Amino acid sequence: MSIQAAWPELQSVLGDRITRSKSDLDAHGGSETYFPAAPPEAVAYPETTEEVSKLAALCHGHGIPIVGYGAGTSLEGHTSAIRGGLTVDFGRMNRVLEVHQGDMDAVIQPGITREALNLELRTTGMFFSVDPGANASLGGMAATRASGTTTVRYGTMRDNVLALEVVLADGRIIRTGTRARKSSAGYDLTGLFLGSEGTLGLITEMTVRLQGQPEAISAGICAFDDMSAAVEAVVAVIQMGLPMARIEFLDPDAVRAVNAYSGTDVPETPHLFVEFHGTENGVADDAARFTEIVADFGAHGVEVAIRPEDRTALWTMRHHAYWACLGLRKGCRALVTDVCVPISRLAEAVTETQADIAESGMLGPILGHVGDGNFHAILLVDPEQPAELEVARKLGSRMSERALRLGGTVTGEHGIGIGKLAYMEAEHGEAWAVMGDIKAALDPRGILNPGKMVRT
Repeated sequence: MSIQAAWPELQSVLGDRITRSKSDLDAHGGSETYFPAAPPEAVAYPETTEEVSKLAALCHGHGIPIVGYGAGTSLEGHTSAIRGGLTVDFGRMNRVLEVHQGDMDAVIQPGITREALNLELRTTGMFFSVDPGANASLGGMAATRASGTTTVRYGTMRDNVLALEVVLADGRIIRTGTRARKSSAGYDLTGLFLGSEGTLGLITEMTVRLQGQPEAISAGICAFDDMSAAVEAVVAVIQMGLPMARIEFLDPDAVRAVNAYSGTDVPETPHLFVEFHGTENGVADDAARFTEIVADFGAHGVEVAIRPEDRTALWTMRHHAYWACLGLRKGCRALVTDVCVPISRLAEAVTETQADIAESGMLGPILGHVGDGNFHAILLVDPEQPAELEVARKLGSRMSERALRLGGTVTGEHGIGIGKLAYMEAEHGEAWAVMGDIKAALDPRGILNPGKMVRT
């Protein structure tokens, strides 16, 4: 249903914090990748859970679609309002509500970003560990079950969210989980909502696990002559049980991109970026052992960064890699792949992907969180050339099919959104239908982020 009929009621809830201005609609309808714009009919800026509840109840009664929105950093079109309706922007629900130092957890609102949360925690000796690279909102990270560069040591959002407050489609407010570190009481509803991409409810509060700041941090970079040797080195390091906080991979095109973007002069060959957390002696021993292992696979140019400013420069290069890769071809858009395979099949997956990209003639830098078996190809296409997008889509399909063949998943961290919906049945089989049953039970009118996650 059009939002017009419900407009007076919606305004009665938020007043001038709900808008139909073109600038607001356009700002909430785009995507950082290749998807066409799909703006909502209105944008709401709630400040409390009760306001979100009232909005949901009104939309439920009128059959109006609702799309949750955080920082807008998703890469698979999660926040595109493909069926119109109301976008609920959580940017004003961005506070840290409680910090429990003794229990190492915090209660937060969903609109706070990862960087803002860690800035708030800077005097506590603790930090929030999940780092997807982008300065994403914690609510969006929970909704997509995000992970990132530090997952190899600290886990994903699934491992770092203890409890949630959620507004259901009909406006009911529920709480899932507790601040206790474990429970055997009932279904794991917290796990159900993590990764549901706003299709089951709107997250309005979170209790997150915090980590202690390590005594010492050591980072490093090393080069290889070919991709297969670099990936095999990663596999060996993982299998040796070396406790890394991060281990990242960039292929020659990705290194070329970050050199141009960041003004660095790293040799344009495959590289690993690694970081260790622990005691002074511990990180020194870990770095030395890492150097020994990768040397067996032909690593050279090993550099270690201990000073904070040097580590920051190193990881800034990696975190800016997506934008750097876009700069390799001015005016391009990106189709960003996101497969994840068992570590033992990682070398096979990467080398086959490299061969596919080379054969296609596309420009597609490869990089990723290879410590988890998760890597990306950023396929650069001219938006004015539909044939290029079709070639990129076929490459992405081959990567997804390969990941499934090797026992993996079509998305390690970016989620389903619009872009990966076609692979859900292949990955989940009959379980995908069960997801649809759960969706129908919690959202019988299908208003929550419709067209995403399940068959509709």
